[in-house]
Amino acid sequence: MQTIGTFYGVNGKNLQRSYRNRLSEFQQWEHRKDASKGLVFPKNLGPYLSIDETSLSHGELYTIVTNKAAKGKKGSLVAILEGTNSETIIPFLQQLPVRERNKVLEITLDLAGNMSLIARRCFPNATQVIDRFHVQQLATEALQEIRIKYRWEALEAENDAIDEAKKSKSPYNPQILSNGDTLKQLLVRSRYLLYKQEQKWTSHQAGRAAILFERFPDIKKAYDLTQNLSWIFTNTTDKIYAYTRLAKWHEKVEQAGFKAFNTISRTIANHYKTILNYFNNKSTNASAESFNAKIKAFRAHYRGVTDINFFLFRLSKLYA
Repeated sequence: MQTIGTFYGVNGKNLQRSYRNRLSEFQQWEHRKDASKGLVFPKNLGPYLSIDETSLSHGELYTIVTNKAAKGKKGSLVAILEGTNSETIIPFLQQLPVRERNKVLEITLDLAGNMSLIARRCFPNATQVIDRFHVQQLATEALQEIRIKYRWEALEAENDAIDEAKKSKSPYNPQILSNGDTLKQLLVRSRYLLYKQEQKWTSHQAGRAAILFERFPDIKKAYDLTQNLSWIFTNTTDKIYAYTRLAKWHEKVEQAGFKAFNTISRTIANHYKTILNYFNNKSTNASAESFNAKIKAFRAHYRGVTDINFFLFRLSKLYA
């Protein structure tokens, strides 16, 4: 608004106020005073939904239900509700017509128990599908946890060596590896290559990975477990085969003996039915994550959110 104002010789802040109070029709909007509590749009219901949470301002979370068929455009927003507490969200979603809610065939979500409860109560006929990328993210975080543990150990060893050099009044010369990294630098600079598949490494990353895996076999073992889990989701089409391959992956995790991976293995075992539902249609929660990214970009372009009700008014105009 301030940019537009400069073209026409108008004060930008005055133009902003004029847009908000007159041009935008916000003052005539029926939800002008209570939009922050929650908005539902029954006409946007479809057979395939996603549910997720996002932050609008100051870390305040909102639960968002979107229609996948709209592909992030107008008609995407089914509901946007304050908080993540299932006891407050369920009554809002139950305002949607029962007949339309019963037509929902599938809903994708993350591993949060409250999201599962909301989906079960409000869309009883829908198959719940836990997003594969949330499961893979747990494995990646466990891998990075092992790398970080070795990084702190290398940092502590370097500090001890520096102290010894000071006591003996001799210069400290860190060990330089064949690729030019010190051990501490190797562990720091290996962060991003561990997110990637081996065939997608650059020549420098491949060289760094070879040194890393030789020095730290545990990181190599954890990397292989992470990639094996990703391979199961990417290359398996049949639900039965997926179940068998996940069972074999659990065996490898037990043999590896990593505490963090054992926790992931138990999480998958506790949610295996909804995780395996991914193999029915290869459905993910990517549409919800994409919609969240649009909201965050809109929020950044809007220089933050000072008036939640007005922000939701603009979101509903664009996406509902």
